[in-house]
Amino acid sequence: MPVRAAPRPLFVLRACVAALGLSLGLWPGAQGADSPPAKAASLKVLRYAFRVAESGFDPAQISDLYSRTIAANIFDAPLQLEFLARPVRARPNTAAAMPEVSDDFKTFTFTIKPGIYFTDDPVFKGKKRELVAADYVYGIKRHYDPKLKSPSLFFFETDKLLALSELRQELIKAGKPFDYDREVEGLRTLDRYRFQVKLGAPNPRFLEDMVDGSVVGAVAREVVEAYGDKIMDHPVGTGPFMLGEWRRSSRIVLERNPAYREEYYDEEAPADNPVAQAAAAKLKGRRLPMIDRVEIGIIEENQPRWLSFLNKEYDLIEEVPAEFADRVMPGGQLAPNLKRVGIQMVRYPRADVALSLFNLEDPVVGGYTPAKVALRRAISLAVDLDKEIRLVRKRQAMPAQGPIGPGTWGYDPAFRSEMSEFNLARAKALLDLYGYVDKDGDGWRDQPDGSPLVLDYATQADGEKRQLAEQWQKNMDALGVRIKFRIAQWPENLKASRAGKLMMWGVGWSAGPDGIGFLDLGYGPNKGQANHSRFDLPAFNALYDKQKALPNGPERQAAMTQAQALMVAYVPYKIHVHRIWTDLAQPWVVGYQRNVFLREFWKFVDIDAAELARRTQ
Repeated sequence: MPVRAAPRPLFVLRACVAALGLSLGLWPGAQGADSPPAKAASLKVLRYAFRVAESGFDPAQISDLYSRTIAANIFDAPLQLEFLARPVRARPNTAAAMPEVSDDFKTFTFTIKPGIYFTDDPVFKGKKRELVAADYVYGIKRHYDPKLKSPSLFFFETDKLLALSELRQELIKAGKPFDYDREVEGLRTLDRYRFQVKLGAPNPRFLEDMVDGSVVGAVAREVVEAYGDKIMDHPVGTGPFMLGEWRRSSRIVLERNPAYREEYYDEEAPADNPVAQAAAAKLKGRRLPMIDRVEIGIIEENQPRWLSFLNKEYDLIEEVPAEFADRVMPGGQLAPNLKRVGIQMVRYPRADVALSLFNLEDPVVGGYTPAKVALRRAISLAVDLDKEIRLVRKRQAMPAQGPIGPGTWGYDPAFRSEMSEFNLARAKALLDLYGYVDKDGDGWRDQPDGSPLVLDYATQADGEKRQLAEQWQKNMDALGVRIKFRIAQWPENLKASRAGKLMMWGVGWSAGPDGIGFLDLGYGPNKGQANHSRFDLPAFNALYDKQKALPNGPERQAAMTQAQALMVAYVPYKIHVHRIWTDLAQPWVVGYQRNVFLREFWKFVDIDAAELARRTQ
């Protein structure tokens, strides 16, 4: 995932000095370590870096993790996840109470709190603009607008909101713009503060889809219409922060929303996490957000991102780069020299998968015939996951047996499959059996019809991706299959993948508390959205629909496991690993924990100004 860094000249100098210090085993606080410029005393600022460039901030048009992280802090969903509670649970956010839910799990009625306001914007002409139920109805309808090509439409299509898909198709056929004013049964404004969602099929977990402001955040229609095609650059929401500065792919600054409603820290920490318990006790009753600004740099490469943290130029680092893992946490424990200077460590398994997708509509690797499935299975079997985990990921991952990530409902730790198997002999035998042999004597396998067999793998230019590409090269050389790499920036690969123009691509995927978010990867109607492989198997689709309508329990678990097994068998993806992340925070950061399902954590974090001054003088 590439990030174009635009470091200050001072940063470059510091990075060079720090690199020399690092080779001598120096850490922050060691003699000669640089100190950053002091923060403005009047502001509390949280600083860190994304390793991938953002694409924009419109909930109806974004899908990448980094843009969604920004958007979730600007736009409010009606519900939110509790920050520290384990297992995770939802609570009202802008909603006055938890929604009314019908006995058949098809009708959901939301009531919005009065007195919540959007941030000021010239579009409002100096007037306070109150959040109303219609803003949620409009925001969800925007995902159905064909003009926007929403990558998140699958969230709602799989819920089958009554009449909305039909309206969309009707207008597409007629060549007319989307009719936002047409009332539909599946999504209605009942009055100023109430709206109702009606589904065509039961979904006992629909409320879990209403907690992410980067997807279901309320947007003001007059703002969207005023900015038109520039709306990606002009996010206006009711959340705790607002966009203050944006230099595309270089720097993002969010400012505290001065119009943010009264909300106070009241989090319940798990009994087995004394650090979180202490932070929750210290922060209880504080008005949110507690910081004034969030400053985010974009740094592609792992080393400068790591060095910037060591130099105290950033307050935290998400996912310590794997190449530094042995020095940061030998034996899984924070290194004594880091602990000595007050660095805090938060380590957690991600509810995610790192995968390589096959485009099932590609003439070389796509298709459902035995020969095409055998090709993908052989490629999968030839991937040496042990070396990938040891050499590239530095043991910060575990082999994946299927697509469903740990920590989500539906994940079965006992599920085993050939997805994690490395068996070069078996891979070669499969290719031989189906005619993928060297027909022209050049030393490389060809397709059964004699045409060249060449894999085209899309990737990015950062260090980890280069190392993963090297592993792919070695694996395919051993298999006798040619592979070439298409290097582009993340947004370019994302756009091409959505359009079905990539043969293969290596990416990560994360989901919410329910494992259905991983099965979305293979659901046929999600093509070009969550389903970048364009996999469309009727048997899988039927299992997906079946489990979606069931309450959590053994029957649903069985359907989800069967669906996983079909994805393993047909190999629309090579599922590599589930990642383990380690985040580090400077000693002046208070309350930093991770809820992997909640993006808007900034409002729950504080900066201890006195500690910052003491440590950086």
